Amino acid sequence: MLEELKKKVYEANLKLVEYNLVVLTWGNASEIDRKKGLFVIKPSGVAYDKMTPDDMVVMDLEGNKVEGELNPSSDTPTHLELYRRFKDIGGIVHTHSPWACSWAQAGRDVPAYGTTHADFANGAVPCTRGLTSDEVYGEYELNTGKVIAEEFEKRGIKPAECPAVLVHRHGPFTWGKDAAKAAENALILEEVSKMAYQTESVAALSDKSDIGIEDYLLDKHYQRKHGKNAYYGQGK
Repeated sequence: MLEELKKKVYEANLKLVEYNLVVLTWGNASEIDRKKGLFVIKPSGVAYDKMTPDDMVVMDLEGNKVEGELNPSSDTPTHLELYRRFKDIGGIVHTHSPWACSWAQAGRDVPAYGTTHADFANGAVPCTRGLTSDEVYGEYELNTGKVIAEEFEKRGIKPAECPAVLVHRHGPFTWGKDAAKAAENALILEEVSKMAYQTESVAALSDKSDIGIEDYLLDKHYQRKHGKNAYYGQGK
């Protein structure tokens, strides 16, 4: 079942290793088939160099395992909630990449400091509120997805305009049209997180306080790549 999708999800998970975004088994990728109402996700705790496409697990949108010998990722309920709440996304990635995690652990958004960030997201990458004790000791992974959706709704952010989030004290989730794009966005998030830290460090050394991209420059760079009249690249 969904053999081609299993292969795509397997390859997206390997991209996380290639991009140096994961160590050991610290991460996962998934992709959904909206017509069938099923998604495929990495199995829990399986080393990247040991798994095969056949190890990928097929889940439905009720949280039931449809196919697979192994247990799905422990983050499956988070992926499930994001697929339910963000109807336009096709793939999701979660990592513990160090630069993005550093901002998450500090409980801070990744600010938009320059055009590299603006090419990726139309504003700061948000960090969610912290989960309560009840949320953590309850359905933790499901509540993680709910808190992500809550943050986007509260701020009025469209998931398509910011394909990433930081979960407070935890780490990043990214998404895209498919698992491969979600993995690419995880790499971009790591780079802009690193740049933001370095920007603040340089500004502190030089006693500069006027960091932060101007709204018009942010909008220009975002729209030229993602807007209705985008002209970056070779056309859609």
